Amino acid sequence: MTTDVPAAGAARLPGDPPGGRRAVLVWSVGVAVYFVAVIFRTSLGVAGLDAADRFHVGASALSTFSILQLLVYAGMQIPVGLMVDRLGTKKVLTIGVVLFTLGQLGFALSPSYGTALASRALLGCGDAMTFISVLRLGTRWFPARRGPLVAQLAGLVGMAGNLISTLVIARMLHEIGWTAAFAGSSLAGVLVLVLMTLFLKDHPEGHEPEPVAPRPGAGSGARATGPGYVREQIALSWREPGTRLGLWVHFTTQFPAMVFLLLWGLPFLVEAQGLSRGAAGDLLTLVVLANMAIGLVYGQVVARHHAARLPLALGTVAATAVVWAGTLAHPGDHAPMWLLVVLCVVLGACGPASMIGFDFARPANPPERQGTASGITNMGGFVASMTTLLAIGVLLDATGDNYRVAFSAVFVLEALGVSQILRLRHRAAQRERERLVASRVETVHVPV
Repeated sequence: MTTDVPAAGAARLPGDPPGGRRAVLVWSVGVAVYFVAVIFRTSLGVAGLDAADRFHVGASALSTFSILQLLVYAGMQIPVGLMVDRLGTKKVLTIGVVLFTLGQLGFALSPSYGTALASRALLGCGDAMTFISVLRLGTRWFPARRGPLVAQLAGLVGMAGNLISTLVIARMLHEIGWTAAFAGSSLAGVLVLVLMTLFLKDHPEGHEPEPVAPRPGAGSGARATGPGYVREQIALSWREPGTRLGLWVHFTTQFPAMVFLLLWGLPFLVEAQGLSRGAAGDLLTLVVLANMAIGLVYGQVVARHHAARLPLALGTVAATAVVWAGTLAHPGDHAPMWLLVVLCVVLGACGPASMIGFDFARPANPPERQGTASGITNMGGFVASMTTLLAIGVLLDATGDNYRVAFSAVFVLEALGVSQILRLRHRAAQRERERLVASRVETVHVPV
């Protein structure tokens, strides 16, 4: 028996943004910023072996690049959500673009491991400001019923950025070298900064967000600023079971593909499976292409049938665990190519499944808390990715590069995430039903 409920935004709600061509244009500029951020974020995934040679580091030190980047990213999610709610999308995205562009340029010019680490941290800080801002932009410019599809499309464009990393930056690295490849790619940040300055706007005319009123009992000095406001935004968002369920869905579904694409996929395919760099790059590309195709399907299914959210998320987790287990347990030195292809296709479903987490958090929170709730949700997958990146690096060093043992860390985090999803699903569904009934009552009583 399902515990999900129909989409709260299935019908046009009072005050819904109109959408239309202008919305598509403005949203596309925001998504372009996220696209470039993902290129920069994932560029290390195709340069892992080059980075090890350039900075003379082993597996643990190499994983520190991505761990630090994700640590900064995850740690910034709640502050960024609060910033988006308080300052608006354009200001936050502008800060993000400047930071991740400087980080990519610094990584290109870094003469040592320490300066390269600092550059990746700066990049992670800027990257952290993009996706939540784009989600907020979508809710401000499109009707609520379009929310799941718009979010999946944003994720799809982000994966296209990953595709650029695997196809373009990988080739640039081998044709023009480290410095030229990373410095040249940083020009994309300058381009999106110009586009954003010219065309981006926080919301349509006549759809300005209402000022946040102090809660009863908060005192006459309560305002949408200061430590009290921050604590209240976080506490109210976290109190909603849908926010916590969204975090754990994101935690459990995103990290297997993130870890594979961000750092350990190429070494695993080359060193453990005996593939050439070209063949390994093709499989990484397959993950990205599968992600884009499956994202379109998941977005349409969730937009039309909200009851499919949890089955899609848990089904993706189960499929990922089964295929990883088959790959790692396969007898012989190397898994057959057909199994690696299946693995990469299934990993392609992880990104779209992680987006479902936002579809639990979104209806659980009012508009003035969307940024904060999205930040909490988005933190889940990146905490899981960071933990797994570290675990794999440590286990590889401890076991003499035994990838079967190292990648078994995936199953531990999946088990933890699934247990939390099952624990929260009934409470989140009940609360969502209550909010849906309340919104229908308010719609009936809206003055004409």
